[in-house]
Amino acid sequence: MTTIDLATLTLFGLSIAVVSALAWSRTRATTVDFFLAGRRTGTATNACAICGDYLSAASFLGVAAAVYASGLDGVWYATGFAAGFVPVLLFVAAPLRRLGAVSLPDFLAARFAGPPSGPGGTQGWGRDPLTDRVRLVAVVAVELVILSYLVPQSVGSGLTWDLLVGTGLLGLSPYATGVVVSAVAVSLVVIVGGMRGTTWNQALQFGFLLAVLVWLAAIITAGGFRYDVAVEQASAGPLTAVVGDHVVNVPDRMHGGDASFARPGARYGATGQAALLVTLILGTAGLPHVMNRYFTSPTGRAARTTTVWVLGLAGLFYALAVALGTAARVLIAQAADEPWLAPLTVDGVLRVPEHALLVLGRLVAGGTGIGVVATAAFAAMVSTMGGLLLAAAASWGHDVVARVLRPEAGPGEAVAAGRVAIVAVSVLAALVALVVEPARLLGTFPSVIATMVTWAFALAGSAITPTLLASIWWRRTTARGAIAGITVGGGIAVMALVVGLATGADPADGLGAILLAPTLVAAPLSALTLAVVSRRDPTPTDPTRAWVRMHGTAADRQVERMTALTVRGGRR
Repeated sequence: MTTIDLATLTLFGLSIAVVSALAWSRTRATTVDFFLAGRRTGTATNACAICGDYLSAASFLGVAAAVYASGLDGVWYATGFAAGFVPVLLFVAAPLRRLGAVSLPDFLAARFAGPPSGPGGTQGWGRDPLTDRVRLVAVVAVELVILSYLVPQSVGSGLTWDLLVGTGLLGLSPYATGVVVSAVAVSLVVIVGGMRGTTWNQALQFGFLLAVLVWLAAIITAGGFRYDVAVEQASAGPLTAVVGDHVVNVPDRMHGGDASFARPGARYGATGQAALLVTLILGTAGLPHVMNRYFTSPTGRAARTTTVWVLGLAGLFYALAVALGTAARVLIAQAADEPWLAPLTVDGVLRVPEHALLVLGRLVAGGTGIGVVATAAFAAMVSTMGGLLLAAAASWGHDVVARVLRPEAGPGEAVAAGRVAIVAVSVLAALVALVVEPARLLGTFPSVIATMVTWAFALAGSAITPTLLASIWWRRTTARGAIAGITVGGGIAVMALVVGLATGADPADGLGAILLAPTLVAAPLSALTLAVVSRRDPTPTDPTRAWVRMHGTAADRQVERMTALTVRGGRR
């Protein structure tokens, strides 16, 4: 192990120690504190925490990798990831918070069972078998999304450790070591700190991620980098990629011939680009770990304001990631004669596009640079994995155990069940990541991590988002309609992905694009099914209470103002 590796491991270990201590200092025993941070998270803090939760390995490593590997086609990832918060701002954030739930399944159950009457979130709702079915079907969808999102984070941990350290621990391979270390570290942080500790960890980690991108951008800009010039240089010849041990020209999927860095078509045809954007934009509103953060806001208005902050911060982050991916394409090719680059490249092209930012860090700042970038990459994975595990804990501990299996359970039992779920889901995701063969998946152009995360967005956008939007904005939605919508949307998405992966579907082909990003078809079918089933049901007798609570009245806005004053005054 080199000095660089030891320094990086020390930096990573210190960062884990700091966030663990912070989590321990902010832990609480109550359900609202563990799952929702007491519903007192400030606007700016929550915005940074949402960014830390959302900007995963797919964003930090994957977007730069996608741009590096496929130019303009890779920019679609940054566009979709950032634009996904526009519908959240317009249609979801404030109503979601106002209903006073704990999780997405809890929200849907509340929508069809009436508002809460007690101080503990959903305490006081009447038991209804149909409402329980809504809750459980939503839990299944949520857990599938969480697992499919966790796996690429674990894969990213393994790939980063493999490049950075190159040595395994306790007889494990370097890749397996990275997977296991990240799983253990994140599980401990989340179990100890819950939502309150995780909120501050995610906010600080996002600040670190953004600072690293700004730092890299400042160094390369000071060295004469200009984005427009870099794009022109990268587009001077055909776009190339490593296949096996050879560099080949990438075919243009839209125009024929060789692909160009500055022209769409290197990865997707026209249908594929539309399917990818729809999947990413609709999927954002259905991501349980991101939407759960809105339940921690003190008011609906604060949730909406938080989303405005998120749009600005995420836009800055993705703009920097796109610029740095472009810089990596040019600068790495220019440094191809460096001896340490030889094992990582073929004729100046990286074998693994996910290494783009890590290699760029070493190019511009030596061992310190790759150490800082690697620590930021781990921070991105730790932050997102923490949010995902908390969402899994809330769905299992609150929705399944406390609301269905044991309604008489106290807060301590719900929190304990949530902690068990954290361990179980973390272990399952790590096992799946260990079974995955990264070397085989690295041919998934342009980025294996970004591509795998897209599957989670596809599940969320197909199964959860249509039902969530209908529940908020269509009074006629019924519990049976919600169940049917989630089931049909999720079922179509799962089947399409399984068929697409099993048959090696090509995203440049129209059918292949739909199979690998099925939200474009699955979401409308989910909404249509929900509408048909809801219309066949009797008209809901009294949707008014939940409806008024979601959309607000004059009295409700007064409560929001008083709550905001209390939070600002108490500074808790």
